[in-house]
Amino acid sequence: MTIIWHLEMRSPEQLNARPLNHSNAQLMEARVKQGELNRFLYQLIGQHWEWLDKNRWSLEQWRNHAERDSVRTWILLVDGSPAGYYELERQPGNQVEILYFGLAKPFIGLKLGGALLSEAVRSAWAWHNEAGEAPERVWVHTCSDDHPGALANYQARGFEVFKTEEE
Repeated sequence: MTIIWHLEMRSPEQLNARPLNHSNAQLMEARVKQGELNRFLYQLIGQHWEWLDKNRWSLEQWRNHAERDSVRTWILLVDGSPAGYYELERQPGNQVEILYFGLAKPFIGLKLGGALLSEAVRSAWAWHNEAGEAPERVWVHTCSDDHPGALANYQARGFEVFKTEEE
């Protein structure tokens, strides 16, 4: 049985941020959208955490997903290597979902997870809609198949559980 937790923030003031203190870390938005890049990051990070739902996607499906205006992707590089990423999706109702978030295996345990999540939350709150309005809600989901510290990281950053499911 898998437990799925849905978490949300209703205000940017809820964020309990951690700084990105690694001297050789760079966080950059992938402004040239490429389905191939999102597929690579999804597989690099997700292979260890049962991210299976998009493994069967064709390249065309990846492009249709990642190259939409409503999706943005950031990559964390450490010493020039992809260390992690997050993917945001602007959704109806003036909300932003953190669709994917995670670190590559060699970078787990280096105190990067809380900092990267803090940046994901900041990016989500800063993503204003066409009318110039900030999001009303930032949300994410995680599950018991994810990294054992995932739920605690989300909660430590200020997310609150609003729904729990068993699958």
